[in-house]
Amino acid sequence: MSIRGVAFDLDYTLAVPDRDRETLLAEAVDQADAPPISRSEYIQAHRNHLTTESRAPIFAELLDDDTTDTDPDQLATAYREAVTTALVPIPDAEQLLRELRADYRVGLLTNGPVRAQRSKIEYLGWEPLFDTTLVTGELAAGKPDAAAFDALLTALGTAPEETVFIGDTPDEDISGADAAGIHTIQVVFDGGPGKDPRADAYIERDRLATDLAGRLAAF
Repeated sequence: MSIRGVAFDLDYTLAVPDRDRETLLAEAVDQADAPPISRSEYIQAHRNHLTTESRAPIFAELLDDDTTDTDPDQLATAYREAVTTALVPIPDAEQLLRELRADYRVGLLTNGPVRAQRSKIEYLGWEPLFDTTLVTGELAAGKPDAAAFDALLTALGTAPEETVFIGDTPDEDISGADAAGIHTIQVVFDGGPGKDPRADAYIERDRLATDLAGRLAAF
């Protein structure tokens, strides 16, 4: 059966911040006059809140003590603005998406709270480039849960064996899509996760626009 649907992760796959996330988090913490929060602490809390409206519950968890009066909503806003405005598309991302839509149904499935991820999509101006954009904050579960990938397949109108998912993370993107029966391509880059043996193919992130068509033709 030929491929009819192609879907992407967003962060570190199609767009990358121009400063590392540790720096962006520190900038937001400083702006909100909050106590220090490490990137590892944030990532763990983020995993607990993939289906929320905003990052406020994440920061409420991180600030859950009696030693600070920092407003989680204020910190969530500061971090959202810092991360969003730091985003830079990978080379020729828009051209890639426009060309893909000539032959495939094209989707986006991104983990995170609604405001955080929708702000990124709006900032990049990418909503019109996809047939569907799904944020797990609007779904019953986040990646790698099967419910997230089932929602993607329903929105695309494609079967798992007709669909390819492209992302960078082994635990969320590759394992989740693979478990759902979806073909996978892992985006790799210096400093990123190692190659996951469950992936069907690999592409260097900066070569995604030039190499993806050939990889898709091989399925």
